[in-house]
Amino acid sequence: MNYLAHIFLSGPDRQIRLGNFIGDAVKGNSYNDYPSAIRKGILLHRAIDDYTDHHPAFIECVRRLKPCFGRYSSILADIYFDYLLASRFQEFSEVPLKRFTRNFYWTMILYRHRLPARIKRFMWHFIGTGRLDKYASVGGIRNSLEIMVRVGRIELPVERAVDYLATHEEELWVDFKPFFGSLQLYCADWIATHQSAKGK
Repeated sequence: MNYLAHIFLSGPDRQIRLGNFIGDAVKGNSYNDYPSAIRKGILLHRAIDDYTDHHPAFIECVRRLKPCFGRYSSILADIYFDYLLASRFQEFSEVPLKRFTRNFYWTMILYRHRLPARIKRFMWHFIGTGRLDKYASVGGIRNSLEIMVRVGRIELPVERAVDYLATHEEELWVDFKPFFGSLQLYCADWIATHQSAKGK
């Protein structure tokens, strides 16, 4: 899953959300350098990635993308799934997308001293451009992919990826909706079983 889904699946705790958001930037055992609630979010991020990578719906989505996108198929599946969450946010949340994302941008600002250096470098651009909100439109997905190509120097065919999303959105939704429902239950259970972790 990509940024928005990781944050959304974290529950209401700001520090758990932050930890889940920075999860990819925290390697190995360095999560132990963080306060317990942020550490919990980092570990939840890893649990979500493992659950997703082994879920039949995600595996099938990646399989269908492979002929067109090769090694970038799993990256695109993550982004497509974030688009489906953002564009139909009301299916999963009573809080509107804009209110949810503004709340998280404030979390980033409040805990900016806890952000890894790599995330600090793009933090203000991320907030200023409303990056999480942009996942709700095909144009925003195009822009996100263009940034990935430019910054990551990868050879992902952006227009082909956008065309695939536009053409296969309903097909992707059929896979995504039950998958995400099961992932929500998994995360709620994971968080409940780790309630003993107290923030510092």
